[in-house]
Amino acid sequence: MLAFGSGILLGISLLKMYWYFKNIEFDRLRIQAHKLLESAERETAEQKRILLEKVKDEIRRKRGELEVEIKKRRIEVEKVEINAQKRLEIAREKEAYLSIELKKLEEKSSELEGKRLDLGIKEERVENSFQDLIEQLEKISHMSRKEAREVLLNSLKNEVELSNQQYIAKTEEIARLRAKELATQILLTVMQRYTSDQVTVASSGVVVLPNEEIKGKIIGKEGRNIKSLEMATGMEFVIGDTSETITISGFNPVRREIARKALTALLADGRINPTRIEEVVARCEAEVDEMILEAGQEAILEFGFSGVHKEIIKMLGMLQFRTSYAQNVLEHSKEAAYFARMIAEELGLNGKLAARCGLFHDIGKAVSHEIDGPHAVIGAEFLRKHGEHPSVVGAVASHHDDVLPSSLYGIIVVIADTISASRTGARKETLAAYIKRIEQLEEIANAVKGVKKAYALQAGREIRVIVEEDALDDAECYLLARNLATRIEKEMNFPGQIKVHVIREKRYVEFAK
Repeated sequence: MLAFGSGILLGISLLKMYWYFKNIEFDRLRIQAHKLLESAERETAEQKRILLEKVKDEIRRKRGELEVEIKKRRIEVEKVEINAQKRLEIAREKEAYLSIELKKLEEKSSELEGKRLDLGIKEERVENSFQDLIEQLEKISHMSRKEAREVLLNSLKNEVELSNQQYIAKTEEIARLRAKELATQILLTVMQRYTSDQVTVASSGVVVLPNEEIKGKIIGKEGRNIKSLEMATGMEFVIGDTSETITISGFNPVRREIARKALTALLADGRINPTRIEEVVARCEAEVDEMILEAGQEAILEFGFSGVHKEIIKMLGMLQFRTSYAQNVLEHSKEAAYFARMIAEELGLNGKLAARCGLFHDIGKAVSHEIDGPHAVIGAEFLRKHGEHPSVVGAVASHHDDVLPSSLYGIIVVIADTISASRTGARKETLAAYIKRIEQLEEIANAVKGVKKAYALQAGREIRVIVEEDALDDAECYLLARNLATRIEKEMNFPGQIKVHVIREKRYVEFAK
């Protein structure tokens, strides 16, 4: 029993000690929590202060920017008000000036009205005097007014026609001399500024064979190789019996170049069979297409043009394989572009636009073998479809007189085209074409009534026409020369110009005995 009571007392003592230490730990934790709370409050207050300072600084900055913007707007408004005030003052001054001028016009109108009335009275007096004069003349001449008019008109008709023709001829001669002097000056300036070698750039239609034995390999068994070549290229391959060459015949110059490159590649490779032929021809077609595009792009970059459609660039490059009287059409187009630009600049026009007209003027020759019609009209339609400038389209369409020029650029292109084509060594023609042109020139002149003889001189650049002296007079000879020149322009195609000489000679012969 005593032990039980001692245990209870010990338990109570231990419990009291536990609560004592527990209270001490609780007080320590409470003090620590109080300190943490105070620290957090201090940090929160500091952050709040910093944020308030930042907000205040931002408000001050925004306010400053707003004040600056308001000042700028105020200055601009003041400037606008000042300009408006000035314009108002100018308008008021103009209104006052117009009012004064209106008053002056009204005064002049009143003055003119008075003069008109006076003039009407004077005209009536003159009319009466004129009628009296006519009656006196009729009495003196014993002729009516109508009869006198007919006699006068008949007597003056031939004289007036001859005088009119002489005046026209004199006026045209003066204008021609002045225009020729100015045009010569411009053309000499242009031609001096441009120099170029006369080099014909064209694809050859002849391939030289390394030896005679290769012919059989090209022809193949039963001609299958040569047939495959012709079918793949669309060209005809002419193989002679003796010459170590193969001539490629065809109208399409691009296909002819593909055929030449393909045959050259096959000869270099040595493997010639239908399958290999198709592969080489396909590769050569891609190479020629790339050459065409590069040639067109080089021409465009040479003149610094922009906004040119890809199809136009491609057609321009195809001109590299076209010739006209042995002159390469792409080189001719470049020359025409240079000449057109220089002429336009001399006249104060847009040189870049004129050069664009000159460069594209013969682009129809690249498609004229595919479409019927004049190459100028075909080229103009092609350019129009691909969004080219209307002035360029009009100039291209009119450079061979198929349509009337729509602007000065059309006339400039005609001149530039003629300069490039007629320069010495630029073009040449076959003997048959030359003889035919000479004969046609003489036939046109001999077909005119009153012509005694006609001779073509200076390789067809001049024609001398001798007329019957009793059939035509001097005025009619002038008309004959002009009509012949017009007819030659309409019926013939020729490079440069043809000078027409009409000669009327009267001879008087006597014999001294």
